[in-house]
Amino acid sequence: MTQLNHLTISAPGRICLFGEHQDYLDLPVIPAAISLRIRLEGARRNDRDVNIELPDIDDRIGLSLDDASYRRERDYFPSSVNILKRAGFTFSSGFDCTVHGGIPINSGTSSSTALVMAWVKFLGLMSDQRITLSPGDNAELAHQAEVVEFQEPGGKMDHYSIAYGDVIYLDFQPQLAVEHLISRLGTFILGDSGEPKDTKGILTRVKQQIQTVVQTIKEKESDFLLLEAHIDELEKYRSVMNAEQYALLRGTIMNRDITLQAREALKAGTLNEESFGELLNQHQSVLRDVLQISTPKIDRMLSAAMQAGAMGGKINGSGGGGCMFVYAPRQTDQVADAIESAGGNAYIIGIDEGVKIERAVE
Repeated sequence: MTQLNHLTISAPGRICLFGEHQDYLDLPVIPAAISLRIRLEGARRNDRDVNIELPDIDDRIGLSLDDASYRRERDYFPSSVNILKRAGFTFSSGFDCTVHGGIPINSGTSSSTALVMAWVKFLGLMSDQRITLSPGDNAELAHQAEVVEFQEPGGKMDHYSIAYGDVIYLDFQPQLAVEHLISRLGTFILGDSGEPKDTKGILTRVKQQIQTVVQTIKEKESDFLLLEAHIDELEKYRSVMNAEQYALLRGTIMNRDITLQAREALKAGTLNEESFGELLNQHQSVLRDVLQISTPKIDRMLSAAMQAGAMGGKINGSGGGGCMFVYAPRQTDQVADAIESAGGNAYIIGIDEGVKIERAVE
């Protein structure tokens, strides 16, 4: 089999339209790939070393294909090599790579997952087997390398969103399934607050809180399922939890139901933009008031964008900082200016395709 000698892969960032903090509970989500991308370019070496230049963050990573041990926290480049090796991939030579990114870092738009997705796709094609990974295989291997290998609390939403691109409905029960929804949406504005966020800490806190609530209910009613619970029937569980836990349970079910409503809206032939925007606002209300993952600055950015003509929006990602976004099919420039006036860095974005091969040379 002829080897590739030079390869460029790109991967998009993503926003979570609906279902924030739901995927790790096996509840459905609606993410969308966005038109901010990472590009990984690499060429084959004559030895088994791997050198990766990261000029955007003034960093460089080196490893050997014979010793892909972990030297950093969340050391995704060697972990991806190790995961692919365990899956049967072999590598006869190393690579020189350069990564350039247009996705805000540590902001909730999945820049790290985009990087891992591009790297795993690159490794599959540059392996001795020269395999073009399917979107599903790309997502699963990258999830193993990024989340499972380091026992992180995150789910699979980011990986599948970036793998498939566009707008998808991702369901996890009874088994994982991807449904493509409308992708011809109007313009969004992403606003980076510049506030650093503690992704691992927030994911762990919220995940553990709701898992504790579910376990408490199951001790009383063993067949309880978040996927099937009706919000009107939650009152009967109030006695086995405190007020904060009950609010979290209701908020989780509300977010699930908002996601299901959004799925129907995005399957319709014509999108009702006002209703779509209002669903985003409802989701943000739960994230802000119940899960408490928004921040005062992001709330100000959202308010300013809405006053300037945006139709709806929410915080994006695990929360506690990072980015928000709004749907602004009209008055786009005014909305972007309003976000910047509120202290954010605005990006005008659209829905984009998933991981793709940009250039391949034998």
